[in-house]
Amino acid sequence: MSLNQRIQQFYDNSSGLWEEIWGEHLHHGYYGATGRERKERRQAQIDLIEELLAWGKVGQLGQILDVGCGIGGSSLYLAEKYHAQVTGITLSPVQANRAEVRAASQGLSDRTSFLVADALAMPFADQSFDLVWSLESAEHFPDKKQFLQEAYRVLKPGGLLLMATWCHRPPTPATGELTPQEQRHLAEIYRVYCLPPVVSIDDYENLAQELNFQQIRTADWSSAVAPFWDAVIASAFSWEALGGLLKSNWETIEGALVLPLMRSGYQRSLIRYGLLCGTKS
Repeated sequence: MSLNQRIQQFYDNSSGLWEEIWGEHLHHGYYGATGRERKERRQAQIDLIEELLAWGKVGQLGQILDVGCGIGGSSLYLAEKYHAQVTGITLSPVQANRAEVRAASQGLSDRTSFLVADALAMPFADQSFDLVWSLESAEHFPDKKQFLQEAYRVLKPGGLLLMATWCHRPPTPATGELTPQEQRHLAEIYRVYCLPPVVSIDDYENLAQELNFQQIRTADWSSAVAPFWDAVIASAFSWEALGGLLKSNWETIEGALVLPLMRSGYQRSLIRYGLLCGTKS
């Protein structure tokens, strides 16, 4: 089975349960720059979107592409906030169909569309979008450079790429390369969550420079989002969630069992939450 097929199967099987437990936004929450603000988890997820938009200095928009749109949480939020046309893509037909249903329920079908498509071979013409938004999806892409090339291609001149993604710590003279223990830790996360190896935020910055993105900026928001995993673990192992998990397939159950590895990865500063933005010249 190919990586894309594994990703599709994982999200086809698990998205319904995660929506039931977490709601429409299947991504981290934001708990202040230091991670010390206490807030309800779903509000923290909304705050992450708003903080990311502010950090990216996003202005008025007409056409938005949401790469890795899940069940449409960000797509619908952006469509309403900016009164924009939003196209979401995902590998999961179940997610795309659910996003369409949710758009209809919110009266946003005329401003949104959801497609099953590969982020590394997008079915869009050159210079189609003002914003390419990727919220915790790039970790699934086996070729990070190819994704950035595709994002650059479909952006209009002056358009903005704005993304947040799971990374590993950047190797430095002080910390050294990833240790065998760190590599084993990451490998277990990769296996369960259908991920190719992730890279550091420095790697993303270098790739963006190679591809001629301008006004490139990066940030590490690991401290701001790390508390999210405590909330995720608490919700995943609530009585409500356990009932759903017991009815799920093994892949979904295993995904829940590995949640503590994400938490400990942040605690050890192995897993990082990286941001990248850049404009097309």
